[in-house]
Amino acid sequence: MFKTIHTISEYTSEIQSAKAALVYFSHEQCNVCKVLKPKVAELFVSEFPLVELCYVDMEKSPEIAGQNSIFAAPTLIIYFEGHESIRKSRNVNLSELATEVERPYNLLFG
Repeated sequence: MFKTIHTISEYTSEIQSAKAALVYFSHEQCNVCKVLKPKVAELFVSEFPLVELCYVDMEKSPEIAGQNSIFAAPTLIIYFEGHESIRKSRNVNLSELATEVERPYNLLFG
């Protein structure tokens, strides 16, 4: 479901090639992330299926996290047409996230 990104060049390529992309920043020791990640995937697969789902392990790819000023896990960044549109960290409310994504998603794909 989530495509794992390992390098800055992969990250840049994915963001630029996808019309819409969600990047989930996390690491293996984050217990909140382990619970939230499948729920985010389920939400996007059912409600926003055209958004590319990407995953960055902050410990294995610290340069990507650093380049994007990611200091907390989990952090989600949603890009529309290569531009960062939404950023959520730590406490992510899925219903709020869905509401925020709905309008730009429908404008782009509607």
